[in-house]
Amino acid sequence: MNLHNKNPRRDFLKTSAILTGGAMLSPFAMPGAYAAGSDEIKIAVVGCGGRGTGAVFQALATGYNIKLVAMADAFRDRLDKSYEPIAKKHPDMVDVPEERKFVGFDAYKEAIKLADVVLLTAPPGFRPAHFEEAVRQGKHVFLEKPVATDAPGIRQVLAAAEIAKAKKLNVVAGLQRRYQSNYLETINRINDGAIGEVLGGQVFWNSGGVWVRPREAGQTEMEYQMRNWYYFNWLCGDHIVEQHVHNIDVANWVKGSYPIKAEGTGGRMVRTGKHHGEIFDHPSIRFTYIVVYIIYSD
Repeated sequence: MNLHNKNPRRDFLKTSAILTGGAMLSPFAMPGAYAAGSDEIKIAVVGCGGRGTGAVFQALATGYNIKLVAMADAFRDRLDKSYEPIAKKHPDMVDVPEERKFVGFDAYKEAIKLADVVLLTAPPGFRPAHFEEAVRQGKHVFLEKPVATDAPGIRQVLAAAEIAKAKKLNVVAGLQRRYQSNYLETINRINDGAIGEVLGGQVFWNSGGVWVRPREAGQTEMEYQMRNWYYFNWLCGDHIVEQHVHNIDVANWVKGSYPIKAEGTGGRMVRTGKHHGEIFDHPSIRFTYIVVYIIYSD
């Protein structure tokens, strides 16, 4: 008697990149990213915190003819703190005069207009609206993970992704395990049957936590939460969505499918103060997958 998987992993790997208009490659490396009549790629960054700053540095280091032409953030001090080290290290690749530094909730719309490729790195709660606007304007996109923090946001992103496909836009999400050589080699070996069918496993994300930014005099509640976005579910989605998404992605990758059920629990034992908002500090989720087999006798 032989058992054959009806939905092999390789089929999953071919079809699971739902957020891409092409292969899972850098948006800078794909046809169509260039401005007409030039090999220069103009980029804009929306969200100038640590991740946004890092994304710009990474983009400028790709070896392509890239120029940063616009920046947007809800807060001017965050934008300035991002701009200064980038301009200092790459003066010939940065052209962001004052009139192309956009601040406020609608700043992203203006920055997107000026770019060929947009880096969407604001707090995740804003990602669906930012992605939808970038697609509407016909821009290629790098959007950081997670792409949303709740079910309505995910549906908004999926709808925009379908439009991006129709427009043949290149869209890449920031799940970096997919680009790490050690992960690629390991998953390839699993797919080639090195350990047989994977029936179960465990994935972990252990961390000592991240920054807390103290409340300042005169600060509104909105500003306080945005500057401490990691600790508020509407902005980050909690630990499972914001960080453990990487390891869940690896589990899906290994299994070659998505879970059909999730059961979990969690609580707060360490991050218990008001400054830690509302997120859990020790969630545990059990995911159930299904594998369909065809059974036949020789």
